[in-house]
Amino acid sequence: MVKLSDRVSCIAPSMTLAISAKANEMKANGEKVISFGVGEPDFNTPDHIIQAAKDALDAGYTKYVAAAGLPALKKSVCKKLKKDNGLDYNPSQIIISNGAKHSIFNAIFATINPGDEVIIPAPYWLTYPEVVKCCGGVPVYVYASRDAHFKVRAAQIEGAITPKTKMLIFNSPSNPTGAVYTEEEIRAIAEVCEKHDILVLSDEIYEKLIYTGEKHFSIASVSPKMKDLTIVINGVSKSYAMTGWRLGYLAAPEHVAKAIASFQSHATSNVNTMTQYASIAALDGDEKAVDEMLKAFGERREKMIEMLEDMKSLGLDYVCPDGAFYVMLLCDKLYGKKYNGEKIKGSMDMADKLLTYKKVAVTPGICFGDDDCVRLSYALATDEMVAGLTQIADFAREVK
Repeated sequence: MVKLSDRVSCIAPSMTLAISAKANEMKANGEKVISFGVGEPDFNTPDHIIQAAKDALDAGYTKYVAAAGLPALKKSVCKKLKKDNGLDYNPSQIIISNGAKHSIFNAIFATINPGDEVIIPAPYWLTYPEVVKCCGGVPVYVYASRDAHFKVRAAQIEGAITPKTKMLIFNSPSNPTGAVYTEEEIRAIAEVCEKHDILVLSDEIYEKLIYTGEKHFSIASVSPKMKDLTIVINGVSKSYAMTGWRLGYLAAPEHVAKAIASFQSHATSNVNTMTQYASIAALDGDEKAVDEMLKAFGERREKMIEMLEDMKSLGLDYVCPDGAFYVMLLCDKLYGKKYNGEKIKGSMDMADKLLTYKKVAVTPGICFGDDDCVRLSYALATDEMVAGLTQIADFAREVK
């Protein structure tokens, strides 16, 4: 038998795999399953972006380009970062990769050595700790309470710092909680990172999906020193409904970007060329479609909150999200009780029972470091969302 590398062996298998496989099997058998697990907009990519890809193909732009990205796209990213975030970067500091997930891997691979500690606020996106472990780092979790709206405090981060701490992974708006940090909260966290020279990987992929009227604030914009300590991660997948196009980007200090560019030239080379031209159209074009998606998500969020509020009497609760398109549904009060004579043992079991008996797919909170919850996405049609939430309420009502 082939012996696997330690790098691969340390990665935990996806805990959502069994739920996903079961949901897919039910669908294949003709059963109607309502899925709250989807992490992508249900809208199609805006027409002008699709047209730009077609135009690129017609023009014969189907060849290799620079491994770190088209110069024109890197310039568009720089313009975007200046316009939206007040950040000045040169094109040489921008790396175009195969999705924001790829950008995250590149950033961690280029900066984390074996034994380096990486602070990860929890609940967290499930990929963060696996990438850290794959690169030899050690995840250190700092837990945000529901009373704090799932946001960690600067003092908590400082309390987790040791001589081995190298990086903080920071995500606002957050997947899975929808938490959005205020400028004041971000400045307090930045002060700690500057004091201890902690590198920050700032995942800002959901920055345009905020519903409170507040503008996204990038931690890199706090000060010149903080900018030099930050690797900004972003992309086109969430804001422009381009999940399948696979394009993300990062902005980093010059020497970090240079190292990542060298690595990517050997690992994957360039992102497919027509996607890069489409992404120029996304970043430089009209934002009307983005505004329309934000409005639709905002309306669904309000409807979901309205229905979840009515479920509090059934033993369910939630923390109101200010961004992204997720809600963490607190269901721990149902644990230990029985449904259909079977005890509910945790978020995995809760998800399995909802799928089995109500044909509703949710993501278990244990995947994100919080077993008290399941994650619901409102990136689905309103009528489906209402029907699914009704099924969840019926489930809770039938728990004994």
